[in-house]
Amino acid sequence: MALNYHRTVAEVFVEACRTYSHKPAFTCLGKTISFAELEQYTERFASYLQHHTQLEPGDRIAVQLPNVLQYPVVVFGALRAGLVVVNTNPLYTAHEIKYQLQDSGARALVVLANIAHNAAEVVDETDVEQVIVTELADLHSPVKRMLLNFAVKHIKKMVPPFSFKHQVSFRTTLAKPAQPFRAVARTPDDLAVLQYTGGTTGIAKGAMLSNRNLVANMLQLNTHMQDLLRKGTEMFVAPLPLYHIYAFTLHCMSAVTLGNHNLLIPNPRDINAFVKMLKGQPFTVFVGLNTLFNALCRNADFAKLDFSHLHLTSSGGMALTESTTKRWKEITGVDIYEGYGLTETSPVVASNPAGRIQPGTVGVPLPETECKVIDDDGAQSLDEESGELCVRGPQVMMGYWNRPQETKDVLDDEGWFKTGDMAIIQKDGYIRIVDRKKDMINVSGFKVFPNEVEDVLASHPDILEAAVVGVPDAEGSEVVKAYVVTSRSMTVEEVRDHAKTKLTPYKVPHQVEFRDELPKSNVGKVLRRALKE
Repeated sequence: MALNYHRTVAEVFVEACRTYSHKPAFTCLGKTISFAELEQYTERFASYLQHHTQLEPGDRIAVQLPNVLQYPVVVFGALRAGLVVVNTNPLYTAHEIKYQLQDSGARALVVLANIAHNAAEVVDETDVEQVIVTELADLHSPVKRMLLNFAVKHIKKMVPPFSFKHQVSFRTTLAKPAQPFRAVARTPDDLAVLQYTGGTTGIAKGAMLSNRNLVANMLQLNTHMQDLLRKGTEMFVAPLPLYHIYAFTLHCMSAVTLGNHNLLIPNPRDINAFVKMLKGQPFTVFVGLNTLFNALCRNADFAKLDFSHLHLTSSGGMALTESTTKRWKEITGVDIYEGYGLTETSPVVASNPAGRIQPGTVGVPLPETECKVIDDDGAQSLDEESGELCVRGPQVMMGYWNRPQETKDVLDDEGWFKTGDMAIIQKDGYIRIVDRKKDMINVSGFKVFPNEVEDVLASHPDILEAAVVGVPDAEGSEVVKAYVVTSRSMTVEEVRDHAKTKLTPYKVPHQVEFRDELPKSNVGKVLRRALKE
């Protein structure tokens, strides 16, 4: 049966809110909002955008929030107002924020007060005209809101000073609107989300995801997992950042449209606090990745939790290790379903189907998804040969934002997208990812691209050359290692401190090795592979 993905994200969202109005939608830090409340909040936020800003349908709004209740309100409210959401990593430095705001042409920014100081440094160099600032507990009850926000700001000192010329509080945007919200006419082919990815070149590019792309992938995923995902009864644990397309599609698209409940984890790196949030919660679906599963399994209190309701664990973003899979099953009693996707495919391409897990594979393609592997000449590989994985389906992006050549490089006239990953398609249809075609480094599911790190290192006056590769760590992930040639004696900390000024922590080299020279090809290109080997 063909899937009906000819609707917009806003349309399927409103339908879900009305169908499951009395069900819980999102919980965070002890506060739960229902689907009815979520619809009301998003309508008020959308009304504010319509009547109190100069924003027009199609304009970009950057959303820089961790996993808090405000995230779904802002994103769905913006989409209902016809805006394009630019998901922005809260961990970004001022340097990284400036690039993304400038490249996307965002005219508005929604940011958490705790991290607003970084954006405040650079916002005047961008097209942003309106900044909406939210505090951590803005959607809690008045007393708890006051106590929590006061504690965060004045006791824990977690809000560095900041100032914006055109600033409004998130609470103000939710005040009862003087003018009603007007529904905006958008089509399935209209751009909905600009999701940034480093791609294969290391230059951050905005993958243009249409309403059709996102709705299609949600329907594909729900159909593929229909024997595992029930309507209106699941509680999803949501530790992965919602600004990441994998978490966005599972929690904001799939879970929401099925009327299911999301338990938001604002800071999954604090494992002890994470485990406390899980205590007493009847969670049924757990979404994560290898390093997170690993860390949880090493926590003694995690093993004491009640897993009697849990029936599905989903993994993506990086490869699962055999030891992690085995340990998770021992503690929780549940297998991990591994899948595969990319930002450019909204993101899910394949996943292990219900009851038919093949360890070491990423499963089979989702409904209405075609996959093939090609050799270096573009010819299709046969008989389980390894080649570059290519994907075609309704979830494949429209292209890269303002980058026609880069789009042409990966997306052909027949709709086939070159993933840049090497894979084998088995005779039974299961896909095995065997290698990365490029030099991308995978740090706990986050992509780090050597070019970006090398450029930052090379900006130091005493670093002559730099090359960056990924090396395995004890967690089954990778860390960034830098090889540098310097003009004077430098310490490892000097190199790392310089990188920290312009890079998010996970991109900062974990290891630094000093060399007299770097290996190069005949034409002078640094040979990263030689360093890695």
